[in-house]
Amino acid sequence: MRLLIALTVSTGLPSPCRSHEQKSGQSARRAWLVPMLVVCGQLALSGAAQAANEKSPKPAEAASTVPTAFELQRLYTDRTWLWKDGAAYFGRVGRPFRAWTSGQDSASVAEGRWLVTNDGKMCMDAAWRSKSYKGKQQRICYSHRVRGGAVEQRKEPDGNWYSFKRSPEALSDEYRKFEVGDTKGAQFEE
Repeated sequence: MRLLIALTVSTGLPSPCRSHEQKSGQSARRAWLVPMLVVCGQLALSGAAQAANEKSPKPAEAASTVPTAFELQRLYTDRTWLWKDGAAYFGRVGRPFRAWTSGQDSASVAEGRWLVTNDGKMCMDAAWRSKSYKGKQQRICYSHRVRGGAVEQRKEPDGNWYSFKRSPEALSDEYRKFEVGDTKGAQFEE
């Protein structure tokens, strides 16, 4: 029987044999407990919410991955990229790169190499030249990312991301401007 009385006292439930002094002393001790529990609960909840926000990256970053060099190579190898006023060919063996443009007053050509990296970049190292000038070697790079099952591309260093290749293809995809093989080699020779 004594055990039951001790449990009743330790749980804080009212006991018929407590005096008024015992009750008022315990009430004073409990007065600070409720506000303290409220503050601790708020801190714990705000800390958990902040930790959850830090663990989950921003939506654009969370959903995107970077294609490997092998994946990029498969997109570009032995293909001709048609431009508004020209084209570029990405060769297979040794990765030769050839391009041409035909502006209103002048035509220019470029020769060099193309390369891909494991951080999602495709770069063209080439020197552009025309009848009136011989250009110097320069590198132009495009970054790629895969987001939501679609490949996006942007010109480095600060171009805007745009749709490069989706599955199924969309009319606005840049990859629709790619043809298999060196389809514009004759225009380059001209």
